[in-house]
Amino acid sequence: MTLPESSSRVRQPRTARGAAPTLHDVAREAGVSLATASRVLNGSERKVAESFRERVEQAAAALGYTANVSAQATARGTSPVIALLVADIADPYFGLIAAGVARGADEQGLVVSISVTERDPAREARIVRALRGQRPQGLIIAASRSTGEDFSATEAELDGFGRFGSRVVTFGARVGDNRLVEIDNRSGAEDLGRRMGALGYRSAIVVGAAPGVLTSDERVAGFTSGFEEAGGTIDRVLRGDFRRESGAEAMAAALADGVDPGTLVFGMSDVIAIGAMSAIRAAGREVGADIAVCGFDDVPSAMDVSPALTTVRVPLSEIGYQAFRATVDEDWRQTSLPLEVIERGSTPGAAA
Repeated sequence: MTLPESSSRVRQPRTARGAAPTLHDVAREAGVSLATASRVLNGSERKVAESFRERVEQAAAALGYTANVSAQATARGTSPVIALLVADIADPYFGLIAAGVARGADEQGLVVSISVTERDPAREARIVRALRGQRPQGLIIAASRSTGEDFSATEAELDGFGRFGSRVVTFGARVGDNRLVEIDNRSGAEDLGRRMGALGYRSAIVVGAAPGVLTSDERVAGFTSGFEEAGGTIDRVLRGDFRRESGAEAMAAALADGVDPGTLVFGMSDVIAIGAMSAIRAAGREVGADIAVCGFDDVPSAMDVSPALTTVRVPLSEIGYQAFRATVDEDWRQTSLPLEVIERGSTPGAAA
């Protein structure tokens, strides 16, 4: 039998020394039923009188009680968590996106969990399957997609998210009816190619990721189009992955084959471009006047290298924030995210 709720004030905390307070302890201290305490602290849609709500919250604060996320998911249908999937947490590209997601989550009183896919479709599917059991309020998949790989297992797992009210947001390629955050990689790279042509460069080496990776393909195609439009020629396209080491290895191979002074190198990301710069210096060549280098993203380290790296500024933190808003706003629409070419010392202009 449920005891009637008392209108008395919150009693003094009475928990065993060293024991974590439970929801039963909170209900007892507040003088309310267990069901009422649960509705207040686990976010049930059922209304609770304001006087009872205040007493429960005061008791929870006095006891140091923290709500159980699983219990909240049961009461609300979802847990107060935004799950973010990235390819590589060490890549500053994803770190800046995560910062934007975290800013939005903090505004809403939510928590961000981050999982790393390593650009492995099977690993991504396993992570999404595990997250379904945690019922996050939102799921953001920021990892790059590849046309040549099978993501059908992930897509099948995503079908179940909407059934418990979780919203899914993807980057680059739409998955089903889920929301999409788009970055105009091709247009930004075209602008960079045209600007480099205007600086007098006529021969370029492009360092990209493996064929089929959408982000890389868009940037490589865009830069090629813009550079050729400005009168330049792509001497060769080198392929690797997204790591700094990959950029260094690709550039070292190019240098071994021969790179003429005045050549421009475009790394499809700043991380790759910075790797290429290290290989140029290791070969006894000079970055800038000898071999120019440009990248894409404008991560903080682009300004720290010497000479500073010419790049395309992508508002990654704002993009992460918009991705978060897409998980919580009912009538969300992506706002314009303009990209900007930033010229620095790594591309001083070709000698006349």
